[in-house]
Amino acid sequence: MVFNQFVQRAGLYGTLATSLLFISACGGSAKPPMSTAQAPASQTPPVQATPAPAATQADTNAATTNSQTPAASQASATPPRKRFQPIQLGAIGSGTDTETIDESKIDSVMDALKPLQVLLGRWKGNARKALLDQPEWMWDLTTDPKQPALVIKSPNGKYIREGRLTFLVKDQSYQLTTTDADGVTRNWLGSFTKEVQDVAGDDDKLQRTYKLEFVEKAAEPADEIWKMALSQQDNNRYLIELDRQRGSGTYVRVDTINTQREGTSFALNDSDYGEKECIVSQGLGTTSVAYQGQTYWVCCSGCKSAFEADPVRWLAKLAERKKMDPAKTN
Repeated sequence: MVFNQFVQRAGLYGTLATSLLFISACGGSAKPPMSTAQAPASQTPPVQATPAPAATQADTNAATTNSQTPAASQASATPPRKRFQPIQLGAIGSGTDTETIDESKIDSVMDALKPLQVLLGRWKGNARKALLDQPEWMWDLTTDPKQPALVIKSPNGKYIREGRLTFLVKDQSYQLTTTDADGVTRNWLGSFTKEVQDVAGDDDKLQRTYKLEFVEKAAEPADEIWKMALSQQDNNRYLIELDRQRGSGTYVRVDTINTQREGTSFALNDSDYGEKECIVSQGLGTTSVAYQGQTYWVCCSGCKSAFEADPVRWLAKLAERKKMDPAKTN
């Protein structure tokens, strides 16, 4: 009996020791675990979730917001970008080139070409190696309004079927572009080797003379280079002399074209044309044009086209000339 009491006390002491050790390990706050017999069979001990750190919680909120309103979230997360529109030249939506025309440059080009207005009109030409030629010179102010030119057209021309003569203000040189009967286009640059002079003829009328020489400017190295001289003999005659250089040799004459005027002289040096002064070129007017009940004169079909395309512009230029020279009556 004593032995049984000793065993019971030893078991009690062991249970107490084990409980004390468990309390010590839990920091004195944990309760002794319930035995299996004490815990209800249908109840599972609850699992307590660990709270998320503050930063993680903020990210979670942002992710939730993004999933609800993606457009607003992207706008707040990405800084706005600058939007650049392409630069448009000219009037918006016009579809045309409305760049302001430099009238002073145009006037400089026309002033440089006016000494050559003696070429205006129809001519008959002949050459040693070519058929009878019938060139016609006229103004062209509409093909390229910013670069006026004197143009030549000849349906039977061997060396020049079409040509365009203008003045390059920047280079201070004349530019001639020609196309021959074979469709070959040549570009020339030239200057006066004999300055423009008005010399009294047999009838005491002033006759214009000059010599304008051109050298071909090929876009690529070529086997041959051409040279052309335009020599005005008087108001009604001019010559075209064509030379060609092959390799490093000297220039050799290809042909000479003698040209005689058809009809009336268009010479600028008839000092005063009165009311028949061309409203565009100030040369001798040969054709009348009407605008708002008034009659004006033009010297060639090119000037007629230019005036009819923009009469207000040429009337404004006429008004400016009248201010400079009140003696102008047209």
